[in-house]
Amino acid sequence: MSSLEISSSCFNQETKLPLSPPLVEDSAFEPPGKDINEVEEKSKDIIKFTSEQLSVDEVSQLVISPFCGAISLFVGTTRNNFEGKKVISLEYEAYLPMAENEVRKICSDIRQKWPVKHIAVFHRLGLVPVSEASIIIAVSSAHRTASLEAVSYAIDTLKAKVPIWKKSCILMYEAYQIRLLVVVLQSAALMMCFTRTEMGQTEEGTWEFTCLQVMQRCLPIDHIVRSEPLHLVSKL
Repeated sequence: MSSLEISSSCFNQETKLPLSPPLVEDSAFEPPGKDINEVEEKSKDIIKFTSEQLSVDEVSQLVISPFCGAISLFVGTTRNNFEGKKVISLEYEAYLPMAENEVRKICSDIRQKWPVKHIAVFHRLGLVPVSEASIIIAVSSAHRTASLEAVSYAIDTLKAKVPIWKKSCILMYEAYQIRLLVVVLQSAALMMCFTRTEMGQTEEGTWEFTCLQVMQRCLPIDHIVRSEPLHLVSKL
């Protein structure tokens, strides 16, 4: 319904969000003569805000570690309904400097609570169609309990504290409702014209209402005639 690496922010109030900014990853130092599995791997916190489509495979690959036996994922997607109404898409906006800082704090809190290795938080901004991912959180750890609990904590805290806003794009009327409404209002317009004509009040079209005029008086014509969706804004 949502780029930067935690080690260096690429956002500020003056810069625009790039479509696909590079990720800068810390790499572990490998002493000569030692096997790679013997080298301690540095932990990574990777945060990315982007208008591009998110990939579960890409995010999960970023947290893979030979020291870990578990990778836990949370993938939030756009569902096609909201309070009984049809949803076309979600649109996300964020205050990036503050959003980055809050996600950093979440990563720090997770590391204090659970022995995890790598953390990746990717959030999509802009329009997110139905069934596409708006957020992916991935955490790797030696054992599954730590990563599962960390992912759950991450999404709950992100929704509560990070300044990301969600706008739902909802269809107010289904196609059959629109057709029925047009027929009813056409009939109403004809009846009004006929009644006023009998009363002799037709000078310069004074009482000659068109179907469109009647519909404009009765309902929001933009939503009916063009089937344009209604936008509802809420906190993520």
